[in-house]
Amino acid sequence: MTVHYPKVDLPPATDVPPLGERSGSRLERVLAAGHFAVTGEVGPPKGHDAEVIRRKARLMEGCVDAANITDNQTAVVRMSSIAAGAILLQEGVEPIIQMTCRDRNRLAIQADLLGAYALGIRNVLCLSGDHQSMGNHPGAKNVHDIDSMQLIHMLKDMRDSNAFQCGEEIKGGGPRLFVGGAANPFADPVEWRPYRLAKKAIAGADFIQTQLIFDMPVFREYMKRVVDLGVAERLSFIAGVGPLKSTGMARFMRQHVPGMSIPDEVVTRMEGAVAGIDKEKKEARRDAWRAEGMKLCVEQIQEIRDIEGVAGVHIMGIEWEEAVRPIAEAAGLLPRPEVG
Repeated sequence: MTVHYPKVDLPPATDVPPLGERSGSRLERVLAAGHFAVTGEVGPPKGHDAEVIRRKARLMEGCVDAANITDNQTAVVRMSSIAAGAILLQEGVEPIIQMTCRDRNRLAIQADLLGAYALGIRNVLCLSGDHQSMGNHPGAKNVHDIDSMQLIHMLKDMRDSNAFQCGEEIKGGGPRLFVGGAANPFADPVEWRPYRLAKKAIAGADFIQTQLIFDMPVFREYMKRVVDLGVAERLSFIAGVGPLKSTGMARFMRQHVPGMSIPDEVVTRMEGAVAGIDKEKKEARRDAWRAEGMKLCVEQIQEIRDIEGVAGVHIMGIEWEEAVRPIAEAAGLLPRPEVG
């Protein structure tokens, strides 16, 4: 698939502190030092058991530079990303809290992030949020007082201009947060995705994490345009990867997850992993699928590392956090660097 991208000039960046002087987070320092960053993802429980977060923190410790805490992912009620992030901090793992526009207006977002900063949280990922019809409260009201682009810009102004969204000064200075955004290189219209990313760079995003990447040819073309636009010079691009658990998972994601591109050869490879294993031997088939999914993920990381403009990988286990460490180790990403 060849994508033809229109030409556009990116305006110069202004009033942005140098990378390494924005938040002081470990993730920022790793990127500022030129290391290939590794982030993971932690899904909070549908309950208040802090031990769930502590257990997942132990799985992440030492193998990622920071771990995302999802914010009511798939519009299902879960433990607060800020509370879960504070627990991660207690366990020695740096959090990246997700913040969606779906559930809060601008007052609540700013108040929550002041509180998060007071608790020691230094990274935030700005998201629109999955539609509530996907979750366990389909009758809930979407807020969307602002969108993810405006959220990024609001947080940049809070940090760099010490100002609330209304323009009022933040006494004592704004929260010095490392501001992230999301990108999906495969969502329609594909030819416009680099420009949406450019808008997030202009809005003030410091880093980007992407949707899961399986279609490498399309991703390479996307990254070529991102580099040509100068976007890769403006923010740190962290590519999303993750292990498939089965052929069924690959097919489901391809058919039902918006903007997901999984080539036929990936599905065929997952099918081949259980060739010759009797369907009644469910455990053996599960293990074979998972081993192949992890192997494929490692190969993808190694390929992604050679793509210009990519500054790191975001390893998403999707309720399989146990897979993150062996994938990182097999991909040659351990030990993680020491940064001052």
